[in-house]
Amino acid sequence: MRFTLRQMAVFAAVASHESVSKAARALSLSQSATSTALAELERLYETQLFDRVGKSLRLNELGQALLPQADELVERAQAIETVLEKRAGFGKLRIGATLTIGNYLATLIVADYLKRHPEGSAQLKVHNTATIVDQVARFELDLGLIEGRCRHPDLVAEPWVADELVVFCAPTYLLAARRVVKLNELLAQPWIVREAGSGTRETLEEAMRRHDRIPMIRLELEHTEAIKRAVELGLGVGCISRLALREAFRRGSLVPIETPELDLRRQFQFLWHKRKFHTAGMREFVSLCRAMTAGVVRSDEIDLPFIP
Repeated sequence: MRFTLRQMAVFAAVASHESVSKAARALSLSQSATSTALAELERLYETQLFDRVGKSLRLNELGQALLPQADELVERAQAIETVLEKRAGFGKLRIGATLTIGNYLATLIVADYLKRHPEGSAQLKVHNTATIVDQVARFELDLGLIEGRCRHPDLVAEPWVADELVVFCAPTYLLAARRVVKLNELLAQPWIVREAGSGTRETLEEAMRRHDRIPMIRLELEHTEAIKRAVELGLGVGCISRLALREAFRRGSLVPIETPELDLRRQFQFLWHKRKFHTAGMREFVSLCRAMTAGVVRSDEIDLPFIP
């Protein structure tokens, strides 16, 4: 074997940062040592792994094919070193969660994870489904927790817990007293919805498409709480997860509208790359997620602390 682990680690770091100087800082190496290691790797196999674009280095086709295997090799080497040094084996875990999961579940699970493993660290990014899928596919995240569907051929989506959207309005809104409303009446209302690319928006639109209908969208917002506030102000009806509305329904600041014609069920899912090495941290985090939802049928049944 002609390459070294250091060369693979340098290659992976440069690919992540698209810069030799940034990779050097991340690896605690000199810029000269980092540049030399990358140059030696390319010279050994008489090839180039990057296209030079100004001051940036962008992976070429060969580099893109090599990166997942290099990442796995480096992570396995770190796991071996951890065992040899008799440490617990929980390093930095990079997690991505979609908005409902991130705001109401993932933060609690991350806190539990860090309390159990104080030697570890975690990074939690909250974005819509499309962004999380893209970041997991590019190995920028170790694990994704998503609400929408994943159609990426290189990713594995595994079911976690069922979830359901619910249509809702302000208690003073004209439909509030009705509670059960037919689809034709709903379509005449202005809708406050999530942005394109979110799992919530996708579930709503799929439910509407089954009836060949399109809602009249008045306002698009990127945050669940903003949608709740806009609906509270009487701007129209909304549709988000029952989990995010549990306390608002309890207080009476918002009320559900039953829509038997719409199937608004969906599934929260775990997401990872097919070629991603599952570290001890990843396995532990997934285990804590499953423990949180053990014995519940749907996400809004999870026993959680107060959610404002």
